[in-house]
Amino acid sequence: MDNYTIVLFKNKKKKRIIKKFKTKENALNFYNKEIEQNKKIFFGVETENGKSCSYELGLITKTKNHNPLFIRDSMGRSIEMKMEDSDYTILKMNPYKKEEMIYDVKKSKRINFLTFLRIYLPKVGTKLVSKINNKIVIQNDENLHIFSLKCDSDSDRFIDVLNDYMISEKRFDTIIVKDFSKEQKKYLYNLLETNGFSKSIFYRKFTTYKRE
Repeated sequence: MDNYTIVLFKNKKKKRIIKKFKTKENALNFYNKEIEQNKKIFFGVETENGKSCSYELGLITKTKNHNPLFIRDSMGRSIEMKMEDSDYTILKMNPYKKEEMIYDVKKSKRINFLTFLRIYLPKVGTKLVSKINNKIVIQNDENLHIFSLKCDSDSDRFIDVLNDYMISEKRFDTIIVKDFSKEQKKYLYNLLETNGFSKSIFYRKFTTYKRE
């Protein structure tokens, strides 16, 4: 009988079961490795289907005689973590990043943050990364690349994550621009049109992906 279950939660509700275990020791080992591995994800999902969301990884059990999990709320109060199904006790609960993907417009495919870095931001040469609404633009000499995110706030987050990453890695080969003047934006629009990109795609502030 499987007594311990690793569960992915979305907005505090159970989304799916990751794995089940017979012993607490094996469940804890798996859980701790998952949390450690998850730290390697730089850019996580925070919006889905136009709504804010957050993910957590939980370890739950039906086995009795376990102490419940308590957390402190914003007021400093100790609150017991409970599930809707009272038969279960939550033993562990941690924030969890579901990796966000960005859409490569030229190649018509979605890629993750590390692939973006590896392919489009090599350490050789000076690159310029710019944000227009929910789009990210890379200028590398004569080469232009465009990437689309779900919404304007996601592209803001992406720029912030990229900037923090570059600082932490002591990389000074990339210029990151988050806000443009009207003149700079006009220049970039014209440059992109010259390179075969329709100006209209930059006016859109949202991209709809398939519901999950």
